[in-house]
Amino acid sequence: MYNPRSSLSLDEQWQQFVASRFITMPISGTVAWIVIGLAGAIFPGTIAELVIFGATGSIFYLALGISKLTGEDMLGKQRPGNFFDRIFLSTVMMAFLIYAIAIPFYLIEKSSLPMTVGILTGLMWIPFSVLARHWVGLFHGIVRTLGILGAWFLLPDHRFTLIPAVIVTVYLVTIVVLERRYRSLPMA
Repeated sequence: MYNPRSSLSLDEQWQQFVASRFITMPISGTVAWIVIGLAGAIFPGTIAELVIFGATGSIFYLALGISKLTGEDMLGKQRPGNFFDRIFLSTVMMAFLIYAIAIPFYLIEKSSLPMTVGILTGLMWIPFSVLARHWVGLFHGIVRTLGILGAWFLLPDHRFTLIPAVIVTVYLVTIVVLERRYRSLPMA
């Protein structure tokens, strides 16, 4: 597929894409889900629910700030027209659109919120695995989903704290794996 905004071939664009560190978004997600877990432990009902919406909705924007510390090019400014950056950013948009599923379910069953938002926003890791040609995205998406489901069914009274703990744990493993991957790259 030809990308008129880049003079590079798709193979060259992919090489640029995979040379990224990829830890900014998971660090941002970790921070957001820690805040969500703390809110679930401290605040009752509605406040904890609102924190889920606010914190998950801010993950990408928080990542833009964190990228200044990690040196990542979140918006692809150093790689203008990179097709793979555009696909990745479309998965971020996909994660925002999941609220069209999460909100109606939440209006019927309040305790569904950490499960639906946690699973649906984690699905963006599956296409990431394909784009990066690395197993960590599949690990993240699958283990996160299964862990959230287990927590939701096994300990229903702790959904607003245990589900964030599951997500944070998966993020921490993901960050370590991504950093090791990055350090093993020939150009790193």
